[in-house]
Formats: sequence, C-alpha cells, structure tokens
Amino acid sequence: MKEKIIAKATEMFLKLGFKSVTMDDIACEMCISKKTIYKFFMNKELLIEEGTEKVQTEIKRKIVEIQSKEHNAIEENFVIRRMFSEMFKTSESPLYQLKKHYPQIHDKVRQTQIQQCGEMFRNNIIKGIQERLYRENINVDMFVKFYYELIFSINENTQFEKDIEVLELQALEYHIRAMATSKGIIELEKQLLNPNT
Repeated sequence: MKEKIIAKATEMFLKLGFKSVTMDDIACEMCISKKTIYKFFMNKELLIEEGTEKVQTEIKRKIVEIQSKEHNAIEENFVIRRMFSEMFKTSESPLYQLKKHYPQIHDKVRQTQIQQCGEMFRNNIIKGIQERLYRENINVDMFVKFYYELIFSINENTQFEKDIEVLELQALEYHIRAMATSKGIIELEKQLLNPNT
C-alpha cells in the first residue's frame, strides 16, 4: 500500500502541484481513508520527499537506458531532453514549486541532481570527444559546471514548464555549439530540424 500511495501522490504532485494537493485529495483519489496514508507518512512533507526520491531513481534508470543505446553524443542529448519533456507534462515547474514551498526538500533534490547530472554531462562530453563531435581541447569539468548551472537556473527560476522547454532547447544548442567540431555542428543542425525536438 505504501508504494501505491507514493506512486499516486507523486503523479498528483507533478500534475497539479506540490502545494495544491492535500492529503485529503490523495485519499479521495485512491478511495482510501486519510488515516491509511498517515499510517505510512506522518506528514505531507515526508510523502513529497519519498516521491521525489522515487522520481530521481526513475530518471536515473531512464538515462542509463538511453545511454546504453547506439545514439551519438549529440543525439543522446536530444533523446534525454525529450524524455524529460514526457515525464514532466505539467503547467508549473516541479523544481520551481519545491524551491518556493518546500526549500529543504528542494535542497536535498538539488544535491542528488548535482551528482547525477554532473556524471551524465561528463559522460556525454567524453563520448562526444571520442566521436569527434566535440573538440578535444575543452575543459570537461568547466563545461559540465557551466551547463549544469544554466539548466538548473532555468528550472528553478522559471515558473511555467512551456517556457522551460523553450529555454532548455536554447541552452542545449548553446552548450553543444560551444563544444562542437564542424562534424558536430552538422549533427546538431540535423537534430534541430527533427520535428520531435
């Protein structure tokens, strides 16, 4: 039952907002008593915390799956971007909401994301260098830091998901152009012309 509560609550939080969904709403949606929820979660904050951990685990699993496929480094970035768009079809940014209403949970989520995203960005850059899509002489750690700060600044400070999608695509193009070889630019232009981008 605990896992079912986490799954349903997380779905509702991402769709309707962390602040607006109440324990009553979750109980009503699941056709259970609020007492059943409180048996597993002392308060809403604990439920949000477990829900965000579940989402982060799922994100990591999906990224590992994408990275195991035969995509080149630039295509991989666009596939991962589409995966995030599919996962977060919400009106408001989840990170923006957490930062505003649940700052302690936000800080914990951000620490996990620093590690996960740093590793993902680093692997992608190294792969791109090996494929001659990115220049050999770039400072990998610096590019990881620049891109991480840019992406999370967008997510934490932009309220609406539709605005985030536009800004993230521009940030991705900026990031790749800054590293790309002439071969990489050709691949980037190909990805930008893809209607699913």
